Amino acid sequence: MKLDAQHLQAHNQQAAADHRAAFDYTAARLTRHGHDVPRLLDKIAALQIAIPSWALGTGGTRFGRFSGGGEPRTLEEKIADVGLLHAINRGSGAISLHIPWDIPQDAAAIRALAQSYDLVFDAVNSNTFQDQPDQALSYKFGSLSHSDKAYRRLAVQHNIDVIRHGEGLGSRALTVWLSDGSCFPGQQNFRKAFQRTLESLQEIYTALPADWKVLIEYKPYEPNFYSTVIQDWGTSHLLAAKLGKKAYSLVDLGHHLPNTNIEQIVATLMMEGKLGGFHFNDSKYGDDDLTVGSIRPYQLFLIFNELVYGMEDPATINPTPAWMIDASHNVKDPLEDLLQSVEAIRIAYTQALLVNREELEAARENNDAARAQEILQDAFRTDVRSLVAEARQRQGGALNPIGLFRHLNVRRQLVQERGLKTISTGL
Repeated sequence: MKLDAQHLQAHNQQAAADHRAAFDYTAARLTRHGHDVPRLLDKIAALQIAIPSWALGTGGTRFGRFSGGGEPRTLEEKIADVGLLHAINRGSGAISLHIPWDIPQDAAAIRALAQSYDLVFDAVNSNTFQDQPDQALSYKFGSLSHSDKAYRRLAVQHNIDVIRHGEGLGSRALTVWLSDGSCFPGQQNFRKAFQRTLESLQEIYTALPADWKVLIEYKPYEPNFYSTVIQDWGTSHLLAAKLGKKAYSLVDLGHHLPNTNIEQIVATLMMEGKLGGFHFNDSKYGDDDLTVGSIRPYQLFLIFNELVYGMEDPATINPTPAWMIDASHNVKDPLEDLLQSVEAIRIAYTQALLVNREELEAARENNDAARAQEILQDAFRTDVRSLVAEARQRQGGALNPIGLFRHLNVRRQLVQERGLKTISTGL
């Protein structure tokens, strides 16, 4: 379905008075403290978060999957759903495909369809952590790190095929996440597994177009529980450094052991010019893939504090990272969950833009821990929701995305169009 502009305008009109009062108050306060509000609004509007094609249906757990009905049955319907999200929040202007879950049969037509929704294609993602129905060799014991060259060759070729699909869509990055590893001590030679992975990635790297990047994701465990070949940011960075200037690390917020200082990882990778992308989610225990900002909003802010510092440093050598949500929705409507996640990301980003960098650095240089904390928490505790809403409205979006989604009964309309028992490919 496509969003009716008149419905959006009418919904915004109902909220206009309360929004204007909140925005005027916040804008006046920020102006008094030296902030350039129009510049802030431009930056908020420019932050676009890619939506993965596999997150548009109800996600699953190891125990069950509870579809809410109306899920997109085809890539075309997934693009339509992302287009709807973008029309509502004006912050979801890109879609990221996972192949072979979503293979474009006619790349030109798919690209044109996306453009009709004002969407572009973000990084394409390969899949060597699952066996496909017609696959000749199994990845049970690894893919890019497998002991048998034939298995590695199959995995390498899949990644090259994914690059070719991405070229037709206008994508310019490949994301590689491996589940390769071992579940028991002695099962795998660590050094050989790393070397084979590096050699496989070198073959993939050679196939990259000149203006492409490869983003190397890491994860400490799951589905292997004793060792993972690319287990942490250091291993990812080591591989990226060995591959060359087109290779970067990718940070998934859920791919860390409990209490890991992710913001410090972000700072280090940006300092080295090797932070290529982000997969946003939230977690309580492990890789829970919960709604962004639902569990640790302060950590999300601290991460963005480092991101903003790195992106706005005139001496930075790090390109603007690729932003994407990577979450699995089981008890929420996935479209509502995505709206909430984009909102949380933009809020954390806006709060980070408010940090007084000069005062913070002065406090740090004077070893004034209390003052440094006050500066950070003053920005974090500033209610910036009206700023985010104002930026969204100026782009043509809804003041209250979830409110509009529910007011229009979007899920009911999707069920009527597609049926109650449809199940989307992917998670």
